Amino acid sequence: MLLSRLDRFNHRHPWSHNDHYGPWVVGQVAASGARHVLDVGCGTGNLVARLRCRVATVTALEPDCATASVAAQRFADDPAVTVAHTDFAGRDPDRRWDAITLVAVLHHLPLVPTLRELRRCLVPGGRLVVVGCYRSSGPIDLLADLPAMIANPVIGLVKHPARADAPPQHMTAPTADPEETLADIRAAAARELPGARIRRRLFWRFTLVYDAPSDGCRTNSAT
Repeated sequence: MLLSRLDRFNHRHPWSHNDHYGPWVVGQVAASGARHVLDVGCGTGNLVARLRCRVATVTALEPDCATASVAAQRFADDPAVTVAHTDFAGRDPDRRWDAITLVAVLHHLPLVPTLRELRRCLVPGGRLVVVGCYRSSGPIDLLADLPAMIANPVIGLVKHPARADAPPQHMTAPTADPEETLADIRAAAARELPGARIRRRLFWRFTLVYDAPSDGCRTNSAT
């Protein structure tokens, strides 16, 4: 009963857990010195707008037609932003990027093949930054969820005090429940992204940062 009431309250006062991590993602990208960035699953472009202030170009992929249209219109006058209505598989297969970002996207894709392809899409020394979702499993995950369950309605009330009849546009893209646990993700990353740094985060998220081995050359990213 309590969880049901919390869920109804959270729907009346929605706020984006993904946008909450936007500044952190941009900080990780900027710290790597990246100039050309690929954002996979850009939604309506909130992260793209943040990235655009710190990098030279952003290529944004969005598989949902309506959401991609909103993002494309938003950046129609910015030649440094390219919005493509496609998923990760529809990217330019010959291009490599200085940095790649995914926020609440990885669980929509096959985990191991996607991590492998993401690694291949980075230039030498490039950085992968992921904010992802995982499936809670076991007492440790349940215990870790408690602070988020308490904080979520409080933040929602502060950020969105008026009752909402529908979620904001940037929160309407299709969603899916994650299938992999955090242990699954750690194991896959250990195989495909050696040296990746993974941390459990608040609001049912984890972060992953991976730096590709560098050969001192970063000349292919803009081709």
